[in-house]
Amino acid sequence: MPSLCRDCLTLTDSPVARCPACRSPRIVAHDELTALSIAHMDCDAFYASVEKRDNPALRDQPVIVGGGQRGVVSTCCYIARIKGVRSAMPMFQALKLCPEAVVVKPRFAAYTEASRAIRAMMEELTPAIEPLSLDEAFLDLTGTARLHGAPPAVLLARLTKRMEDELGLTGSIGLSHNKFLAKIASDLDKPRGFSVIGKAETESFLKPKPVRIIWGVGTATQTALEQAGIRTIADLLRWDRTDLTARFGSMGDRLWHLARGLDTRRVNRDEKPKSISKETTFFEDTSDPDLLDGHIWRLSEQVADRAKAKRLSGRTVTLKLKRKDFQLVTRRHALSDPTQLTDRIYRAARDLFDHAGITGPFRLIGVGISDLAPEDQADLSQDLLDPGATKRAAAERATDAIRARFGAEAIIKGRALR
Repeated sequence: MPSLCRDCLTLTDSPVARCPACRSPRIVAHDELTALSIAHMDCDAFYASVEKRDNPALRDQPVIVGGGQRGVVSTCCYIARIKGVRSAMPMFQALKLCPEAVVVKPRFAAYTEASRAIRAMMEELTPAIEPLSLDEAFLDLTGTARLHGAPPAVLLARLTKRMEDELGLTGSIGLSHNKFLAKIASDLDKPRGFSVIGKAETESFLKPKPVRIIWGVGTATQTALEQAGIRTIADLLRWDRTDLTARFGSMGDRLWHLARGLDTRRVNRDEKPKSISKETTFFEDTSDPDLLDGHIWRLSEQVADRAKAKRLSGRTVTLKLKRKDFQLVTRRHALSDPTQLTDRIYRAARDLFDHAGITGPFRLIGVGISDLAPEDQADLSQDLLDPGATKRAAAERATDAIRARFGAEAIIKGRALR
């Protein structure tokens, strides 16, 4: 059984408790360690980790990244998670659980810069990279051993070591034979984890797991499966493929394959994004109009930041709402031309909210743009019915320039603090 030291990258042919070269206990051992090549890398508490790196005084403190007293938690460090703090939790609830926490406003420019640095390190290993967000990506390292003189497992351990040494950030690796299992593996041992799921153990690993381990099975799907007596992967395995498909449609067919660890999707870096979206699930259902308005603004701002980072714009703005009874409503509005401006996305999304024809309380809200186009096609026309639009657009571009130079906190809109 091959063993790999994640500190000095020594690879041995037999299982060891400590590295024979540096005596580190950070060993990953597996029969298929040197044979697998599909990986998922997930940064550990990414936003909070960037904040701690940039402000060493926060290193041993519980850190929450999010809005003001009436805002929500974007993310938090592991110290705060031990106290029960979770993403999308109302800030007042988070501070009750962890009153000593340090709350910092998001700095998306800093997170984007860190993400690009990590992506550059990945590019040195393989061109087959499929980013999922700023802080996670799939990598296909098939055939890279001859080029780099080391199997994929060593290259991945080297990647996370470089992230720590050069960027001061940590990540967790999942290594397997397909994307579905690699994604699961990366969550098994966080933070600073390295987990492996081999082909031989796929069935035995999955069988006792709850169905919610399947990527894309949310609360509503889980409830529907439980009503059919399906709570674990073992329960799914007892269903015929035709019966699952008849009851759950295309999702049933997908569940049949994934329950068996079958996933033929390729790691595809050339797949063009069809939309850019961001959503948040509330820790507690809410109808608070100020809180909801603040969410719409923050989500619009994050969507705009991602569009700008990807040099894209979108013509269609989408608002997604889910009530506490899981009723899901989606509304869309086509703009006169594509945009990547927070102001235009927010105004369209807010108008969709005002005319959605659905009342709260809500458990989830999301904002997105689609019908994507290059950024050079963005915001070319002027809105004759809104003479202030041009001034607001100019102000936003000026704000972007100031934040790029002095940091994301240089200018913060009051609406973002709700």
